[in-house]
Amino acid sequence: MNISRMVNMFAGLFILFSLTMAHVYGQVDLTQMSWLWFTAFVGFNLFQFSFTGFCPLAKILKAAGVKE
Repeated sequence: MNISRMVNMFAGLFILFSLTMAHVYGQVDLTQMSWLWFTAFVGFNLFQFSFTGFCPLAKILKAAGVKE
């Protein structure tokens, strides 16, 4: 795993950890539908990208004709 992927992994973990702690301490209710689920989705994708190399946004941008 290179440095770039490790940065993505830690960024994703920090996002998911902060959402979890906010939920545990009652600052956020994740059982209700909210925009925080989008934040969780971003955090999860950062984390999974560090292991798989798959990025949904990269696929969409490539299909739209954006150059690397």
